[in-house]
Amino acid sequence: MAAVGVGCRGPGVRGVCQHGRMDRRTRVLVVAIVVSFIAFLDGAVINVALPSLADDLGGGLALQQWAVDAYLLTLGSLILLAGSLSDSFGRLRIIRIGLYGFAATSVICAVAPDGIVFVLGRALQGAAGALLVPSSLAIIIATFSKEEQGRAIGQWTAWTTSAFLVGPLFGGVLVDLLSWRLVFWINLVPIAVVLVLMHALGRDEPNPDRDPIDWVGAALGIVGLGGAGFALIEQGRFGWGSPVGWAPLVVGLVALVVFVLWERRTRHPMLPLSLFRARNFAWGNVATLFIYAAFSLGPFAMTIFLQEFGGFSATLAGLATLPPTVMLVLLGSRFGGLSTRYGPRIFMTLGPVVVAVGYLLTLTVRQELNYWAQFLPGILLIGLGMAITVAPLTSAILGAVDPSRAGIGSAVNNAVARIAGLVAIASIGVIVGTQLDVGGYQRAAFATAAFLVVGGIISWIGIRNPVTAVGAVEGRPRRVSR
Repeated sequence: MAAVGVGCRGPGVRGVCQHGRMDRRTRVLVVAIVVSFIAFLDGAVINVALPSLADDLGGGLALQQWAVDAYLLTLGSLILLAGSLSDSFGRLRIIRIGLYGFAATSVICAVAPDGIVFVLGRALQGAAGALLVPSSLAIIIATFSKEEQGRAIGQWTAWTTSAFLVGPLFGGVLVDLLSWRLVFWINLVPIAVVLVLMHALGRDEPNPDRDPIDWVGAALGIVGLGGAGFALIEQGRFGWGSPVGWAPLVVGLVALVVFVLWERRTRHPMLPLSLFRARNFAWGNVATLFIYAAFSLGPFAMTIFLQEFGGFSATLAGLATLPPTVMLVLLGSRFGGLSTRYGPRIFMTLGPVVVAVGYLLTLTVRQELNYWAQFLPGILLIGLGMAITVAPLTSAILGAVDPSRAGIGSAVNNAVARIAGLVAIASIGVIVGTQLDVGGYQRAAFATAAFLVVGGIISWIGIRNPVTAVGAVEGRPRRVSR
């Protein structure tokens, strides 16, 4: 591969050599950050665009659900397969394919004349996004030494997390000043930048010792999630008595059962079930299912409610729901450090409960909306609870996996979180009915709180604190209680 900065005698400022050119490792890190930022930003920005999108294309709540779930469906079901493709055919090659695909599908979404074309574009966009996320982290691991990986991954995490910080506000400004379509056109700018940066990295070759790709598992996962998601979203229009309502659900559930059976017997599974023999990994992912279902359902309902029934502009809705992300960025690493010292169990238990109390506080909402009294106190508590929860949850799950399998362990947990969001958004019609009015929002907030409490209870029952020598007391090693 071509190297950048050859001939530089020493490093300049933060990865830029004395001749002013970016060295290879810095270029790889920037590429990995921008690639992940593109995928995460699109997921973060869509909520504030939903009311405007539905006004333009029609389709009501069902279209708003599909706008989120079509993306999550393909992203969640293909992310494990994408990790295998990255290992087999080369990280840079898969990233390039993903970027070209993301650009093309962004254009489809931006010019969509109706809801059907838009949803199709979002599904294809999720597939392209699945190619980006695992490959971006994999090239960091492949490029940096073990001693340098921690800092590089920390920078990657900090910058990609900022997508969730700027996404709602940035998207709101675009929607209010111009059009929701610009939310998708704007993707072309960072894609062009990262493709230029990648040119100097050269190309990588396929792995000659690669394992066979689990295409059967991928297909079963897509059919299973797609069938169940379709049934949950469309039952509001057709009802469970109609074959359009129950037949996709039956097909989806059967496909998911067959998926598990297939993954148990195939020699090269997309989802290695052996990972779930580790107690914290298994229970942590069950907790993730409930916690991240709530993390998707609550903001989705709140953002649409503030715009459609609170009269907020898209920009104001982005600002109104920004505090939890700010608190997560500012406090997340602090609680991550406390989790390392005291063990994740108490944080994974209390954090979701704090978020649940925050959503319950928003149940005071009335037809005459008062954001400062009815929403802000709960939103601040939601942010605190999320900061308490996220880093300890990730630490508990990845800490239970052998370091050599940390990549697939992270991909599994990422997929579980995305699937949880998919099911939660698909179920919102069952929870709230046909519209997010005051009563509908209150039902959504209560359901969100219930998911969180269940997640906290599962964490308390299932998670065990690891034995650690950190935190000696009076000169003696301390053993964190199980």
